[in-house]
Amino acid sequence: MPKKRTYKETKNALVLTGGGARAAYQVGVLRAIAQFVPRNHGIPFPIICGTSAGAINAAALACYSSCFHLGVKKLEWMWKNLNTSKIYHSDPIRVFGYITRGFVAGFQADYANKTARSLLNNAPLRNLLNSVIDFKRIENNIQRGYLSSVSITASSYSSGDSISFYQSEKNISPWYRAKRRGEPSQINSEHLMASAAIPLVFPSVKIRNENFGDGSVHQLSPLSPAIHLGAKRLFVIGVEQPKEPIHAMENNPHPPTSATIAGHLLDSVFSDTLHSDIERVNRINDTLSLIPDEAKRNTDGLKKIDNLLLNPSHDFNAMALEHYEDLPLSIRLLLGVAGINKESESSIISYLLFEKSYCNQLIKLGFKDVMEKENQIRTFLSLQD
Repeated sequence: MPKKRTYKETKNALVLTGGGARAAYQVGVLRAIAQFVPRNHGIPFPIICGTSAGAINAAALACYSSCFHLGVKKLEWMWKNLNTSKIYHSDPIRVFGYITRGFVAGFQADYANKTARSLLNNAPLRNLLNSVIDFKRIENNIQRGYLSSVSITASSYSSGDSISFYQSEKNISPWYRAKRRGEPSQINSEHLMASAAIPLVFPSVKIRNENFGDGSVHQLSPLSPAIHLGAKRLFVIGVEQPKEPIHAMENNPHPPTSATIAGHLLDSVFSDTLHSDIERVNRINDTLSLIPDEAKRNTDGLKKIDNLLLNPSHDFNAMALEHYEDLPLSIRLLLGVAGINKESESSIISYLLFEKSYCNQLIKLGFKDVMEKENQIRTFLSLQD
């Protein structure tokens, strides 16, 4: 049997952004890329960085980096068999009971032992992560040379910094920059829970005496972790999609509702900083190209970083509304109180719709988008036939 190939020498990095249920799109992208890699080869991304829901996909891939096909297959199986109750409690008693307890807890005295509160209780997600992800495999794959490093980014509500917890080879030193830093860690489910804790929707998570939430919140430089971990080429899967007409919203004469505004805020959290960071990297690349080779050693650690961003070709919001009725009744009632329904313009539904019908459609879209750019992606990742 031929020896499995590793791709450590490529210094390719996979950057997975956030977006709740939208992260199913990433699985379709990875499934398509797996078509370009022989079955007995390791993952073509020795550096994996994930934020928010992308952190879950990143950790799962890291566990199976010795066999890319197997890792993608397991990840696809998980998303294709997903339902809302596996991510957060969705039955009426626990949904409204959780909200009531949170309301009552707001009247507790300051000296009381308080727990993190939110709109929804995502305790089922912790159980899912611990049952399907074997975190011990990450270190094993690093030692065997199939993986260089994996990074999970979360936002500290205590300090306001973006913290990238990373597990890597011993020669990667922690980094400290304005409002962001990297901390060596043994990645576990708590890091993923913290990174995927959408503000107000899911509760914060305490790690090392700091309270953490969704990694996209304070992430001013989403590409930074991959670059600090030694990447020279970044393949980024984004979540910014084209706006498609939903009902008659393009001709809507009314001002946006609170739900619509909340959806726009979430969209900006998950996508705006990524584009500005890519623009910054490209500007540095252009500047470096103007510097004579003999002077480049004085550029204070700056280096050319190639990057390729893949965004979805269709609007997640429009797709989510097609599957609105798949949401549990109690969640639809709860969203209805906030003014979110099948006729609304809010994108919040696309983040919370962890149902297989919607996830399967996103997976198919991700696969299609890659195959339409097959030659470009093959060339970028050095995955030619």
